[in-house]
Amino acid sequence: MSTDLSPQAFFDLSDFAHADVFGGLAYVWQALSRIERYLADLIGGRGLDIAGEVQPGAFLGPGDIVIGPGTVVEPGAYIAGPTLIGAGCEIRHGAYVRGNVIAGDGSVIGHASEVKNSILLPGAHAPHFAYVGDSILGRRTNLGAGTKLSNLAIVSAKDPVTGKRPTIQLTIDGETFDTGLTKMGAILGDDAQTGCNSVLNPGVLLGPRTLVYANTSLPKGYYPGDSIVKLRQTLQTLKRRV
Repeated sequence: MSTDLSPQAFFDLSDFAHADVFGGLAYVWQALSRIERYLADLIGGRGLDIAGEVQPGAFLGPGDIVIGPGTVVEPGAYIAGPTLIGAGCEIRHGAYVRGNVIAGDGSVIGHASEVKNSILLPGAHAPHFAYVGDSILGRRTNLGAGTKLSNLAIVSAKDPVTGKRPTIQLTIDGETFDTGLTKMGAILGDDAQTGCNSVLNPGVLLGPRTLVYANTSLPKGYYPGDSIVKLRQTLQTLKRRV
């Protein structure tokens, strides 16, 4: 039996206000190419619609930006549109929100964390020094400090004739899927977590509740739910000689 790669296999969408962005999709990564159009249809032309608190020193850049009640945008944060941030969120000092972002209720984009073309479901946290590019974070996910969700393969130079980059392809259970995406970060199911300074390479799919240990560099592919991905290393302590 083939692995279920639909959005419902990764997330509880039952009361997510923006579940329509996943509607009718066979593969979870297909939502990434819908974000821009979804936001244009939902908040296009609204300008700045701020129900939360934008503290002095924060900067709201060009484009449509909607911020829900109870959300706090701290000094030094930068938000560009189109961006839709729900209620009770924290956009902390030094956060960089580059646009085409949907942040669900109670989510956190923390100090020195950068987010672009991504979805954070309710309660998702990227609290410290994270890069979240072309990615989806499920409910209650947490990225350890320094986690990078890399979205562009190192062998992705543009074709000199067409000017296009190669698309990211995934092999899962012996079947190869062409995502159709030239940029794709990681998709983390509900309650997944990463340890500090981990790197999820382009095209990583983590099932719900899966844990990735600190300092791990995870190759692209599917990692089933309820797994633990451990980094094994050998340490040696020697007597110091002056």
